[in-house]
Amino acid sequence: MKGISYNRYGGPEVLEYGEVRDPKVGPDQVLVRVRAAAVNPVDWKCREGYLDSLLDAVFPVIPGWDVSGVVVRPGAAVPEFSAGDEVIGYVREDFLSRGTFAEYVAAPVRTLARKPRNLSFEEAAGLPLAGLTAYQVLVKALQVGRGETVLVHAAAGGVGSLAVQIAAHLGARVIGTASERNHEYVRGLGGEPVTYGEGLGERVRAQAPAGVDAVFDTIGGDTLKTSANLLATEGRMASIADPGVVGYGGRYCFVRPDTEDLTRLTELAEQGALRVPVQETFPLERTADAQRLNREGHTRGKIVVTVAPDGA
Repeated sequence: MKGISYNRYGGPEVLEYGEVRDPKVGPDQVLVRVRAAAVNPVDWKCREGYLDSLLDAVFPVIPGWDVSGVVVRPGAAVPEFSAGDEVIGYVREDFLSRGTFAEYVAAPVRTLARKPRNLSFEEAAGLPLAGLTAYQVLVKALQVGRGETVLVHAAAGGVGSLAVQIAAHLGARVIGTASERNHEYVRGLGGEPVTYGEGLGERVRAQAPAGVDAVFDTIGGDTLKTSANLLATEGRMASIADPGVVGYGGRYCFVRPDTEDLTRLTELAEQGALRVPVQETFPLERTADAQRLNREGHTRGKIVVTVAPDGA
């Protein structure tokens, strides 16, 4: 099958397009014909070796954890899916080797859920990792409730765009940091935009004089101190970017595959409570360009790689 792979850590130039090994399908796995795969910052961080202390890399590595596609064959012990089912998945294993930037992927059943009927394959591909991250932080870590005020950093990004919508659906007031060019975009998601950068604390205080009930950090570093100073009494903070959040009394979160959570995201999308903005799509052979664009860090919504065209 055709796919993207790399044989050593490095920049986007180490990515190669060509023939890669066909996946073996275990008894609790599902063979999926990939229609689209979203790009996430973790993809280039893995490729550049930043996660080497956490995840073994079995070269050659096929990158990618997000997928939308069609079931070709379920494993012998998988009654949950049948051939022809449309699915989405956050296909993360405990090592790097068998990813989603290829024509087929053997996905553990615990990583999959039904694809939202009202989303295209490109939109659906952008939902699993970013959506699960937003959902698990807001619902499980921060336990955001109706009437609370939530500060979401990088509200126009892939995770931030979904976090704003989910927090708003939970009944929270959402303040989202973004560049001025993305203010209308954040408003369209249901958030109140505030410009990031120097003076952020004062600007947030102007909108929430009593402080915010919860902070969803996606940046880390100095942003943690600024955010901690914005918390109301009994306020909570969680970060997906910096374990140092623990030093401020917060919680560090790393997204987990979870079929139940992913199914809930599918339901929210079908209810119209959640949409997945796609900034740009690239064909599979241009995955390196897609990762370059993602690494620039100014993404509005998701960047997606298309693998099989409609009708394939």
